[in-house]
Amino acid sequence: MSYVRYIDKTREYYRAEGYEKPYKWANFDDVPFTALKKPLSESRLALISTSEISIKSWDDQRTPQEKGEAGNVYTVPTNTPVEDLYSLSHSFDKHATTLDDVNAFFPVSRLEELAAEGRFASLAPTAHGVYNAYSQRKTREADAPEVLRRCREEGVDVALLTPV
Repeated sequence: MSYVRYIDKTREYYRAEGYEKPYKWANFDDVPFTALKKPLSESRLALISTSEISIKSWDDQRTPQEKGEAGNVYTVPTNTPVEDLYSLSHSFDKHATTLDDVNAFFPVSRLEELAAEGRFASLAPTAHGVYNAYSQRKTREADAPEVLRRCREEGVDVALLTPV
Protein backbone atom coordinates (compact mmCIF):
# COMPACT_ATOMS: atom_id res chain seq x y z
CA MET A 1 0.00 0.00 0.00
CA SER A 2 1.48 3.36 -1.04
CA TYR A 3 -0.98 5.69 0.64
CA VAL A 4 -2.13 6.42 4.20
CA ARG A 5 -5.58 5.12 5.06
CA TYR A 6 -6.59 8.14 7.16
CA ILE A 7 -10.25 7.17 7.50
CA ASP A 8 -9.34 3.73 8.84
CA LYS A 9 -6.64 5.17 11.10
CA THR A 10 -9.06 7.78 12.49
CA ARG A 11 -11.71 5.14 13.20
CA GLU A 12 -9.09 2.98 14.97
CA TYR A 13 -7.86 5.96 16.99
CA TYR A 14 -11.34 6.89 18.25
CA ARG A 15 -12.10 3.26 19.08
CA ALA A 16 -8.78 2.95 21.00
CA GLU A 17 -9.59 6.15 22.91
CA GLY A 18 -12.83 4.57 24.12
CA TYR A 19 -15.36 6.65 22.18
CA GLU A 20 -18.68 4.84 21.90
CA LYS A 21 -19.49 6.26 18.47
CA PRO A 22 -17.04 6.39 15.58
CA TYR A 23 -15.87 9.73 14.25
CA LYS A 24 -18.54 11.37 12.11
CA TRP A 25 -17.04 12.68 8.87
CA ALA A 26 -18.38 15.92 7.46
CA ASN A 27 -20.95 15.37 4.76
CA PHE A 28 -22.66 18.04 2.68
CA ASP A 29 -25.58 17.34 0.37
CA ASP A 30 -25.41 20.87 -1.03
CA VAL A 31 -21.80 21.73 -1.89
CA PRO A 32 -21.33 25.51 -2.37
CA PHE A 33 -18.89 25.30 -5.30
CA THR A 34 -19.43 27.47 -8.34
CA ALA A 35 -17.96 27.53 -11.82
CA LEU A 36 -15.15 29.98 -12.45
CA LYS A 37 -16.35 33.31 -13.80
CA LYS A 38 -13.18 33.72 -15.89
CA PRO A 39 -10.38 31.46 -17.09
CA LEU A 40 -7.95 30.22 -14.46
CA SER A 41 -5.15 31.99 -16.35
CA GLU A 42 -6.89 35.29 -15.51
CA SER A 43 -7.73 34.41 -11.90
CA ARG A 44 -6.19 35.31 -8.55
CA LEU A 45 -5.57 32.27 -6.36
CA ALA A 46 -5.55 32.03 -2.57
CA LEU A 47 -3.76 29.33 -0.60
CA ILE A 48 -5.75 28.10 2.39
CA SER A 49 -4.25 25.57 4.77
CA THR A 50 -4.80 23.71 8.03
CA SER A 51 -1.05 23.19 8.37
CA GLU A 52 -0.74 25.58 11.33
CA ILE A 53 1.99 27.34 9.36
CA SER A 54 4.15 29.79 11.27
CA ILE A 55 6.90 32.26 10.46
CA LYS A 56 10.19 31.81 12.30
CA SER A 57 10.50 35.56 12.84
CA TRP A 58 7.11 35.94 14.55
CA ASP A 59 7.49 37.29 18.08
CA ASP A 60 8.85 34.67 20.44
CA GLN A 61 8.16 31.85 17.95
CA ARG A 62 4.49 31.51 18.93
CA THR A 63 1.63 31.19 16.49
CA PRO A 64 -1.12 33.83 16.57
CA GLN A 65 -3.35 31.40 18.45
CA GLU A 66 -0.66 30.72 21.04
CA LYS A 67 -0.29 34.47 21.55
CA GLY A 68 -3.98 34.70 22.44
CA GLU A 69 -5.01 36.50 19.26
CA ALA A 70 -8.71 36.14 18.60
CA GLY A 71 -10.09 33.67 16.13
CA ASN A 72 -9.22 30.43 14.46
CA VAL A 73 -8.22 32.02 11.12
CA TYR A 74 -4.93 33.83 10.53
CA THR A 75 -2.91 35.07 7.55
CA VAL A 76 0.65 34.60 6.36
CA PRO A 77 2.17 36.83 3.67
CA THR A 78 2.75 34.69 0.57
CA ASN A 79 6.02 36.47 -0.15
CA THR A 80 7.54 35.07 3.06
CA PRO A 81 10.68 33.11 2.12
CA VAL A 82 9.90 29.40 2.37
CA GLU A 83 12.95 28.86 4.58
CA ASP A 84 11.27 31.13 7.17
CA LEU A 85 8.13 28.97 7.29
CA TYR A 86 7.53 25.94 9.49
CA SER A 87 4.73 24.07 11.21
CA LEU A 88 4.51 22.85 14.77
CA SER A 89 1.31 20.95 14.02
CA HIS A 90 0.74 17.78 15.95
CA SER A 91 -2.25 16.89 13.77
CA PHE A 92 -0.63 14.63 11.20
CA ASP A 93 0.45 11.00 10.92
CA LYS A 94 4.01 11.08 12.22
CA HIS A 95 4.56 7.47 11.08
CA ALA A 96 3.69 8.22 7.43
CA THR A 97 5.22 11.66 6.82
CA THR A 98 7.11 14.63 8.26
CA LEU A 99 6.69 18.38 8.09
CA ASP A 100 10.25 18.93 6.86
CA ASP A 101 9.26 19.98 3.31
CA VAL A 102 7.06 23.07 3.75
CA ASN A 103 6.03 22.95 0.09
CA ALA A 104 4.52 19.49 0.64
CA PHE A 105 1.74 20.95 2.79
CA PHE A 106 1.99 24.70 2.09
CA PRO A 107 3.00 24.82 -1.61
CA VAL A 108 3.67 28.53 -1.91
CA SER A 109 6.87 28.06 -3.96
CA ARG A 110 5.11 25.74 -6.41
CA LEU A 111 2.22 28.20 -6.72
CA GLU A 112 4.62 31.07 -7.46
CA GLU A 113 6.14 28.93 -10.22
CA LEU A 114 2.71 28.15 -11.68
CA ALA A 115 1.75 31.83 -11.62
CA ALA A 116 5.01 32.69 -13.42
CA GLU A 117 4.12 30.08 -16.07
CA GLY A 118 0.72 31.74 -16.55
CA ARG A 119 -1.36 28.87 -15.15
CA PHE A 120 -3.21 31.47 -13.08
CA ALA A 121 -2.88 35.25 -13.01
CA SER A 122 -1.56 35.88 -9.51
CA LEU A 123 -1.20 34.53 -6.03
CA ALA A 124 -3.07 36.49 -3.36
CA PRO A 125 -0.76 38.53 -1.11
CA THR A 126 -1.73 36.50 1.93
CA ALA A 127 -2.40 32.84 2.55
CA HIS A 128 -5.03 31.95 5.11
CA GLY A 129 -4.49 29.45 7.87
CA VAL A 130 -7.20 27.72 9.83
CA TYR A 131 -6.31 25.96 13.07
CA ASN A 132 -7.54 22.40 13.44
CA ALA A 133 -10.53 22.99 15.70
CA TYR A 134 -12.15 19.63 14.99
CA SER A 135 -15.58 21.17 15.07
CA GLN A 136 -17.63 20.86 11.90
CA ARG A 137 -20.09 23.42 13.24
CA LYS A 138 -17.36 25.96 14.03
CA THR A 139 -15.71 25.40 10.66
CA ARG A 140 -19.01 25.85 8.81
CA GLU A 141 -20.39 28.76 10.85
CA ALA A 142 -17.28 30.78 11.76
CA ASP A 143 -14.03 29.76 10.08
CA ALA A 144 -15.23 29.24 6.49
CA PRO A 145 -17.17 32.54 6.36
CA GLU A 146 -14.12 34.38 7.75
CA VAL A 147 -11.81 32.85 5.13
CA LEU A 148 -14.33 33.75 2.42
CA ARG A 149 -14.52 37.35 3.69
CA ARG A 150 -10.73 37.68 3.61
CA CYS A 151 -10.52 36.15 0.13
CA ARG A 152 -13.16 38.54 -1.19
CA GLU A 153 -11.24 41.50 0.30
CA GLU A 154 -8.20 40.44 -1.74
CA GLY A 155 -10.13 39.88 -4.96
CA VAL A 156 -9.58 36.11 -4.95
CA ASP A 157 -11.26 34.11 -7.72
CA VAL A 158 -10.23 30.58 -6.77
CA ALA A 159 -8.81 28.88 -3.67
CA LEU A 160 -6.52 25.91 -3.18
CA LEU A 161 -7.14 24.10 0.10
CA THR A 162 -4.23 22.13 1.57
CA PRO A 163 -4.88 20.07 4.70
CA VAL A 164 -2.44 18.52 7.13
